[in-house]
Amino acid sequence: MQQQISVITLGVSDLARSRRFYVEGFGWRPVFENAEIIFYQMNGFVLGTWLETALAADTERERLSRPGAFSLAHNAPSREDVQPTMNRLLQFGGHLLKSPVEPPHGGFSGYVCDPDEHAWEIAWNPFWAIDPQGHVTFGT
Repeated sequence: MQQQISVITLGVSDLARSRRFYVEGFGWRPVFENAEIIFYQMNGFVLGTWLETALAADTERERLSRPGAFSLAHNAPSREDVQPTMNRLLQFGGHLLKSPVEPPHGGFSGYVCDPDEHAWEIAWNPFWAIDPQGHVTFGT
């Protein structure tokens, strides 16, 4: 089986509030949206933000747990981009989880959660190359 992820879908309680965080905070453009879901074309996969009630119904779960035992990451092209990116996300509905620090393995990173408590690591890692299309390569 091919090693890939096609779509990551996050359950959100308020689609407009979530849209503000991703569109105005990250600066991302939706490729599709309706009253229940917004899709963002990423570099090699699609990120969806879907109303929790609709996601729960689609998965046939009575309720969705939050926050989950996972984090997502946005790798910045330079150390100097980490704090301004976090500041912008905080301005548009994010909440600070951890101010940026220099971890023992190198780099610079901190955590912001979106309005629905999905954790986002905002990081710069000198050992992870980012190509012009935004693809990250591990350990280069």
